[in-house]
Amino acid sequence: MASHLAKNQKFSFAAFLLLFELLTVNLLTADAQIGVCYGMMGNNLPSANEVISLYRSNNIRRMRLYDPNQAALQALRNSGIELILGVPNSDLQGLATNADTARQWVQTNVLNYWPSVRIKYIAVGNEVSPVGGSSWYAQYVLPAVQNVYQAIRAQGLHDQIKVSTSIDLTLIGNSYPPSQGSFRGDVRSYLDPIIGYLLYANAPLLVNVYPYFSYSGNPRDISLPYALFTAPNVVVWDGQYGYQNLFDAMLDSVHAAIDNTRIGYVEVVVSESGWPSDGGFAATYDNARVYLDNLVRRASRGSPRRPSKPTEIYIFAMFDENQKSPEIEKHFGLFSPNKQKKYPFGFGGKRDGKLVIDDFNATIPLKSDM
Repeated sequence: MASHLAKNQKFSFAAFLLLFELLTVNLLTADAQIGVCYGMMGNNLPSANEVISLYRSNNIRRMRLYDPNQAALQALRNSGIELILGVPNSDLQGLATNADTARQWVQTNVLNYWPSVRIKYIAVGNEVSPVGGSSWYAQYVLPAVQNVYQAIRAQGLHDQIKVSTSIDLTLIGNSYPPSQGSFRGDVRSYLDPIIGYLLYANAPLLVNVYPYFSYSGNPRDISLPYALFTAPNVVVWDGQYGYQNLFDAMLDSVHAAIDNTRIGYVEVVVSESGWPSDGGFAATYDNARVYLDNLVRRASRGSPRRPSKPTEIYIFAMFDENQKSPEIEKHFGLFSPNKQKKYPFGFGGKRDGKLVIDDFNATIPLKSDM
C-alpha cells in the first residue's frame, strides 16, 4: 500500500512538473511575440551595449534593426534576443544587381554573427512602393531579396533565417470590410511576384500597421475606443468575423488581400506598430499608454481571420528619436533617451491577457479568456 502510494506521489509530482513546464513554455511563447524596433535617429541615445541591456532587463526578447549596425550586432551576441535585420533601401540596388555583393553582405552581417546573434528575419527594404517617393527602389526589391535568400540558402540556413521585405498599408486599395481587402491595382505587378517568392521560401510578409494614422486621418468615421482596443463590444461585423478593434481589422484586411491574390497562404508579421505621445492630433501620453499596453496584451492571440496562432508584433520604437521628422515621428518611444520608461507596463510573463480600458486600469477579458 505504502509502495503504491509512493508511486502515485511520484507520478503526481512528475505530472505536476510536466504541467508546470508546459504552462511555462506556453507563457513564454505568448510573451515572446512582442518585439521592439531599435531606431537610432537621435544624437542623445545610449550606447548599443546599454540598449541591449535595457532590452534584457525589461524582458523584451525580440528586436528590429533597420540596418546592420556593427556595434548593435556585437552587443547582441549571446543575448538570446531574436532579430529582424534590416537592409536599408539605399543598399537595394547593389544587392539586386550583383550576387557577389549579396553574398558579401550576408557574410559580413549575418554569418559573422550567426548563431550567437539569433537572426530570425532579414527585411530587405522598408516601405518601398512602386508609386510615390520610393518608386525608384521598387525594381530592386525582389532581385535583392532573391540574391540574399540564395546566399542564405547556400549556407543551409534558409529554414532558420527567413528573407522578406516590409511594406506599409498604402499598398492596400480596399480595406473595408476586412474580408474584401485587396492590394491596389497599380502595385500588383510589384507585389504579386514578391508574394509568390514568399510562398516558395515559406517566409512571412512583414507589414507596418498603424491604427493611429488611420484614426487621425479619419476621426469622423473611426472612433478613438476602436483605435485604442477599448471598444466594449464588436464595432464591425464582417460575415462570421467580429472586430472590436481597428488593429485586427487592418491586419485581417492584409490577410484577405494576400488570400485574394489567389497566389497562396503567406503569414504576416507586424514589423511596426505604435502610437505617438505628442506632436499631433490624438497624440497624447494617455492614448499612447493605453494603445501600447493593449498592443502588448494583444500579441498573445491571433486575429479573427487567423485565430490559431499568436500575432508576432514589433512595437515602434524603443526610444524617442530627436533627429526624426516631422515632429510627430520624434515621440513614438517606449523609453526616453535617458533609459527611463515612459509607460508603467512591462513586457514579461505576468501579463493577464486583459485590456486596459481607462485611467483606473479597469479591464475587460479578451475573447480567448471567455
